Amino acid sequence: MYGLQGKRAIVTGAGNGIGRSIATRLAKEGCSIGIFDIDAKAAGETMRHIRAQGSHCHSVLGDVSIKSSVSAGMAELVSTLGGIDILVNNAGICRIGKILDMTDQDWEQTFGINVDGVYHVTRSVVPLMVRQRSGAVINISSWMGKSGVHSYGAYCASKFAIIALTQALACEVGDDGVRVNAVAPGLILETRMREESEKDRAAQGLTLAADRVKSIPARRAGTPEDIAKTVAFLASNEASYITGETISVTGGSWND
Repeated sequence: MYGLQGKRAIVTGAGNGIGRSIATRLAKEGCSIGIFDIDAKAAGETMRHIRAQGSHCHSVLGDVSIKSSVSAGMAELVSTLGGIDILVNNAGICRIGKILDMTDQDWEQTFGINVDGVYHVTRSVVPLMVRQRSGAVINISSWMGKSGVHSYGAYCASKFAIIALTQALACEVGDDGVRVNAVAPGLILETRMREESEKDRAAQGLTLAADRVKSIPARRAGTPEDIAKTVAFLASNEASYITGETISVTGGSWND
């Protein structure tokens, strides 16, 4: 356990996969949880699961790519939780396609959610942390935010951008007692994004997860829990001298 009892955490995209695991893990660590997700059914399932464990949880329906939705949703969550100590910018999408072939809509949606979403949520929440002179922000990037990959141009670019935002914000709010880090997951199974990606990869003739696992030094794919454990550490005082970093959780994998 990382000593997070009594902390207030907001997790975007917590209805499924990695976001759900992060929210559940932080709840087990003693946090009150605020969920912001566009999928009301999935978010409700996460909320009920967390409440069944005996933890406080509140869910708000919203779209991270829409500023007004974020402003209203974050205000409700902060009010309900009684404040904010931890922010996890997890909401994201993945669109597979070559840069020269993909649609403008796929490009714009990728950046609208993956990058603008982080921007909107951060600007709604982090000023509160600055005023209280404490807080931890964890952004979910990707190993593809460190290396360009065939057919993932939009996704790679958006995840590179998250790393840059993480580093810049860490410089700007470090004096205010706020730490900002990112996590870069590798090949993670048991998520809706992975299921959708596998279908798209198959349709485009790209290698599937079962074959890609063979090239991972750890000889296994990751799980959402692997990411959640890293987030919990970065949110805690155990990581008090870590800021501006992007932690890779990839099993040692650096190729596709």
